[in-house]
Amino acid sequence: MALREPTYFVLAVLLDGPLHGYAIATRVADLSDGRVRPTAGTLYGALERLRSEGLVEIEREEVVEGRKRRYHRLTGDGERVVRTEAARLRAAAEVVELRGVAARGRQRRPRPA
Repeated sequence: MALREPTYFVLAVLLDGPLHGYAIATRVADLSDGRVRPTAGTLYGALERLRSEGLVEIEREEVVEGRKRRYHRLTGDGERVVRTEAARLRAAAEVVELRGVAARGRQRRPRPA
């Protein structure tokens, strides 16, 4: 299952342990070098979908300054999915990198006279 980039980064930041929504959004932005900046609506929609798919679950809830804060964590399936996706992306990147090496090698070969 190929993951969209925002989903991949949400799952990836949860590898470090349970986090609440704001912390997830902040770490996703940091980890993606600012390419992915989930809005609250997008993030909570994604977390709900990931919960319904069994990839994320709520570990605990607490009230902070009158607001409910939910801490989300990966399930075993969630960890498997994000690690599988990382391996898929690594293999895809290797194809490109090897092609670059091969292309540079072809460019350096002397041409027959």
